[in-house]
Amino acid sequence: MSNKTPNFFVRLPYSVVVFFRYIFDGKFAGAVHLASDAKPAGDQSEATAAVVNTQPESALQLLSLLQQEARLIDFVQEDLTAFSDAEIGAVGRVVHAGCRKVLAEHFTLSPVSDAGEQSEITLERGFSAADYRLTGTLTGEPPFTGTLVHPGWRVTATNLPQLVKGHDLNILAPAEVEL
Repeated sequence: MSNKTPNFFVRLPYSVVVFFRYIFDGKFAGAVHLASDAKPAGDQSEATAAVVNTQPESALQLLSLLQQEARLIDFVQEDLTAFSDAEIGAVGRVVHAGCRKVLAEHFTLSPVSDAGEQSEITLERGFSAADYRLTGTLTGEPPFTGTLVHPGWRVTATNLPQLVKGHDLNILAPAEVEL
């Protein structure tokens, strides 16, 4: 494996892939947490084994859908300092509705935990670190009892459109020309 650090333009599309994979793939998120908690040592084969190389196709496809339905990239790329809170809120409703539409059409989501927010839950020995992120002061061994701050999300089904051969996924939204 090369120690050469990839430049910004190589890292950028992969950061998008990692971002969306972290959100929608609980096992991947757990592996990232394990790798980030690892202490530097002579043998890092465990931390290295937890990382999986991915291809950016699905993340680029999702970004394209979010741009098409919600104009998400336009919204995030816009400098909002010149706009009022009311204007930002109005646009936020449109972006929110479009994002909800994409999620509803292309993903089936369910909460990781069925317990209500702010309820007390106990995680027994052997709980999935991919399913639960522990915050606060952690001491001892499971079982751990704490307050559920957020129930988490799990993708139970994915229904992304099939790609046409030769389609350039790097074009998230084509430039529009009105004639």
